[in-house]
Amino acid sequence: MASTEPAVVCSGLVRRYGERRALDGIDLTLGEGQTLVVFGPNGAGKTTLLRVLSTLLRPSEGDASLLGSDLRKEGWKVRSKIGFLGHQSLCYGDLTARENLRYHARLHGINDAAARIEALLEQTGLSGRGDERVFGYSRGMLQRLAICRAVLHEPQVLLLDEPRSNLDPAAIEQVEPLIGAAVGRTRVIASHDPAGGLAEADLVLGLRNGAATLLAPAAEVTTEQIGELYR
Repeated sequence: MASTEPAVVCSGLVRRYGERRALDGIDLTLGEGQTLVVFGPNGAGKTTLLRVLSTLLRPSEGDASLLGSDLRKEGWKVRSKIGFLGHQSLCYGDLTARENLRYHARLHGINDAAARIEALLEQTGLSGRGDERVFGYSRGMLQRLAICRAVLHEPQVLLLDEPRSNLDPAAIEQVEPLIGAAVGRTRVIASHDPAGGLAEADLVLGLRNGAATLLAPAAEVTTEQIGELYR
């Protein structure tokens, strides 16, 4: 059950690339265990928001906090509590799937990760090819491995950039127990799927040119309103 404690807070959040504002004064509060789904056309600022929340980018102005820690000053406190899935898999092509996950486990100080790794590979249908180098994986296989990497350390917060892209229906069913609403974690998801995104959201943020043009509980948002963001 979602907590009333805020997991994510943004206040006047700005992120610039040169003179361009990729995020332009974002204000929002997301409770623990809730899901924020972010919609908007390419270049609207969705990925930038996820990268700021993941501590990969620093805010240019304003404030952002995650699990009570100021990301500008205390990002180090929350990095181990974040599972980030971006457009890049962050997996090493010259390593096998198992080697990638073992390396990630060491980075997070997980001393006995073998059982967890095998369970994730089995869940995602990769166990039979877990000793193959990743550079030979299809996009769908790489996406499944990236999801394994993102959840391996059982993070409190999942930051997911189009997590079901490149996945066929069977693969989506495999990964759903790892990234779906049933996991009970706080989630921020960038999506282009109005119906699917609304179905799993508690809060909806619509971005256009870095600015929030829509922010409302999912129950108050229609697919038509989301469609307007893309016109």
